[in-house]
Amino acid sequence: MTATAHDTYSSDRLRFAVMGAGSVGCYFGTLLARAGHQVTLIGRPAHVQAIQARGLRLQTATEDIHVPISASTDPAAITGADVVLLSVKSTDTESAARQIQPHLGAHTLVLTLQNGVDNDERVRSVLGPRQPVGAAVVYVATAMAGPGHVRHYGRGDLLLPPSPVSERLVRELAAAGIPAQVSSNVRGALWSKLVINCAYNALSAIVQKPYGWLVQQDGALQLIDNLVAECLAVAQAEGVEMADDIHAAVQGIAASMPGQLSSTAQDLARGHPSEIEHLNGHIVRRGAALSVATPVNQAMLVLVRMLETLRPEAASRP
Repeated sequence: MTATAHDTYSSDRLRFAVMGAGSVGCYFGTLLARAGHQVTLIGRPAHVQAIQARGLRLQTATEDIHVPISASTDPAAITGADVVLLSVKSTDTESAARQIQPHLGAHTLVLTLQNGVDNDERVRSVLGPRQPVGAAVVYVATAMAGPGHVRHYGRGDLLLPPSPVSERLVRELAAAGIPAQVSSNVRGALWSKLVINCAYNALSAIVQKPYGWLVQQDGALQLIDNLVAECLAVAQAEGVEMADDIHAAVQGIAASMPGQLSSTAQDLARGHPSEIEHLNGHIVRRGAALSVATPVNQAMLVLVRMLETLRPEAASRP
């Protein structure tokens, strides 16, 4: 078969599409668009309409800008992309993969920018072994401040898996102001991030308070240590190697992002389904399978589930 532009990487700049244009996808997509890349965001109608009318508003500690960027509600708009940044909630991974599947080129790289440690495997189970799929590790604090409006609170770097386009991707991301590097141990980094998420996300959601406030409360540091210990026991049983000093990393989050509400807290505040099943829930399930006790993570999981049931509108949202 003769290759088309849709089947091979372009000789000019890489073309990007963001499937699931929430705060993370919009943040990276906006920086890429500002740097001159062709970027298409796929998102919800109200969000897309705001972007089409005014561009995407990106508010950071140093600037407040509107960036013109293509946006659509139709997954078919990813056609022609060299790289698809999949940034839907982990609960929507398989359904999003099915939506984009008919529109992918043979060489289009699907890069998961999500919480959890198994999204790339779940995408691959839908798209098949021939489609390039990889997991990226995302380090950024963002939130949606309204339709077409993203606020950035901290960091903004990526860890990428090896792929035929990864080194080029690192260069183009860097030129757009996005620090990135390629790692042969993305799995270990994903698990390190999972441990951090399990330490803070549910707690922040339950009390609707940011990380800095949490660690100042009596007994909170011991509770966080217990959550981390259970996660590390499961990771060890899984054979996961985490290169980072995870305890220092956990402590560093509260120091570097003291005003950040967790994504789970933001979901509950808006009446949205959370990703708790792919965070503390993943630890609980893998712990049960590996005969590792996880009672503190179990408590966090059950409490967040209870809070979700107090928001009946969440059950009706896609």
